[in-house]
Order: sequence, then structure tokens, then C-alpha cells
Amino acid sequence: MDSVTGTAERRTVLVGVDGSAPSSWALEWAFAAARRRGWTLRVLCSYSLPSFTVASLDGGYAALDDSAVRRSAQGALDGALAQVEGRGVAVEGVLETGDAAGALIEGSATAGLAVVGTRGGGGFTDRLLGTVSTALPAHARCPVVVVPLRDEHGGRGGRGGDRPLGGEEEGDLSLGHRWTASAPVTSPARIVVGVDGSASARAALTAAVEEAARWGAELTAVAGVPMAHGAGVLGWLPAAIDRDQVLADVRAGLEVMVHEAVAGSDVRVKLHVLDGSGAALLSEFSTAVDLVVVGSRGRGGFTGMLLGSTSQSVLHHASCPVLVVPVRRHPR
Repeated sequence: MDSVTGTAERRTVLVGVDGSAPSSWALEWAFAAARRRGWTLRVLCSYSLPSFTVASLDGGYAALDDSAVRRSAQGALDGALAQVEGRGVAVEGVLETGDAAGALIEGSATAGLAVVGTRGGGGFTDRLLGTVSTALPAHARCPVVVVPLRDEHGGRGGRGGDRPLGGEEEGDLSLGHRWTASAPVTSPARIVVGVDGSASARAALTAAVEEAARWGAELTAVAGVPMAHGAGVLGWLPAAIDRDQVLADVRAGLEVMVHEAVAGSDVRVKLHVLDGSGAALLSEFSTAVDLVVVGSRGRGGFTGMLLGSTSQSVLHHASCPVLVVPVRRHPR
């Protein structure tokens, strides 16, 4: 049983497509995930019926014909199926009428993993950019991977240089990831998970350990302790506080959580506890890895505001796919 989904029956990877390049990248990521797990790949494309009428010459009103919209959606679905069929994974195609976000959220109730791309403009609809890639992680009934489209230089304003992430510890990551404009990295070799001691962070860490074991990937856990002057979680502390001691105390608590998460596995976790905001740290680490994992509905840290600035920043600015893991892992 996969502890991320909490069930052995939801052996399906659901992916939303719209005929755009970003959805093609999401499809490739979803295909690799389904193949690695031995699950079925369900490809979903949705379209909305016209919601208005036009005036006819005789002064009456006639409903717009939705056949062109349906043909466009069917074409996007057919193209997606052609991309993945015959490659060793069981594939299902689903054409839905209605809102794309709603269709994917509903479909997530019977899926073990949902995948969606960002920057969906260019296909028959651009809904995957905004509504879907933000609404799905917030409301899905299973973990969600949001796959960004990378530019030819490696990402959304990707940083240059080779300075290390995480300080001077052994095995620090270097900025500069492996993403190219031609294809996404579908077999993660480096994974970063945001941890903050919350229940959602535990769920994210568990999922990250499973992904690391599944792919044989390196796993790094990152905890942010914002200690900016006059702001942040610890902004009320006196100026004379021993910042190193605070970080050491946080690290000691998180080491226990990490130890529990890796029990029974061969996965080793590198833990970084740093002064800074969760969103900024995760976005920076995302330039050096292939997958970022966060939990939803946490209390502070990286996951305190899934629908607010922290998670939105991670989802919108990360330079690699982001796996969002809900605490409630199965439907009620």
C-alpha cells in the first residue's frame, strides 16, 4: 500500500491535457510515474459548452454550436493518447464536458496521483495555467504534481552560477538544474521536501521518502526558520537571541521526524535548517533538483497557507515539478 494515497485500490495516475506544450510535458511526467508504479494512466481532457446565445437575422436567438469546441477537445485528447499508447502502460482516455478544474478534482477521488502542467496557453484552452494548477492542489483528494514548462535557459527566471545551497555541509546542492526546453526530467534523481514539524510536513516527508526509494533519488529535507528583523515567525524575539541555537533546536526536533520517516527504508535524508522563508528556500532549491515535495494545510513553515502566498509562490516559481501532498489522503 502506498501511504501517500492511503489505499491499494487507487492505482491510477490522472493527468489533465489541453493540447498545449505544457500539458504534453505533464503527460510525459504522468506516464513515467504510471510506468514506475505499474499503474494505469488516465488522460482527461475537458471542454465547456457555450454559455450564451447569439441574435439571429429574424430577431430571435440561437444557441451556439458546440461541435467545434468538442472537436478541438477531442483532437487534443487523441493527440495525447497517441503520445503514450503502445509504450507499455495501460492508458484510458476521458473526454469531459465542464470546467477543467472541477473535472480533475472529481477525478482525483479515484486516483492515486494527479498531474497537471502550467503555462497552458497555446492549446485550445489556457485554463491549465491559472485555475487548474492552483485549484487542483488545493482541493484534490490525492497528491498532485504540478509540472512547469521550462524555457531554453532552464526555467522561470532561473538563477545562474554554481554557488552551493544549504551552507557548507557535505553534499550541498549546486544551483543549475537539468531541465531543458526539449523535455522534462521524468525520473527524479534529486528530491527536496519542505518540513516544518506539522502533520502536513510529516505527510510530505513520508511521500518524499517513498519517491526517493521508488526512483533511487537523493533526498534533502529543508526547514525554514524566518528570523528577519521585525518580521517573520520569530520576529518577536529579542535582537540578542542566539540564532545558531534556535536553528540547532529546530534541527534537533526535525531529526526525530526524519528518523521516523525513513525507518524501514534504505533512504538517507540530508537535513538543512536555514534562516529564511519557506517559499524562497524551496524555490531556490528547486533550481538544483528534479522534484519539490510540500504538504498542504500545514501550520506555518512551508505549508501554512496552501491558498495563500507561501504555497502559491512555490507552485508558481519552482523550477521543477512540485508534488503537493494532502494530509487527508482518502475520501470521506
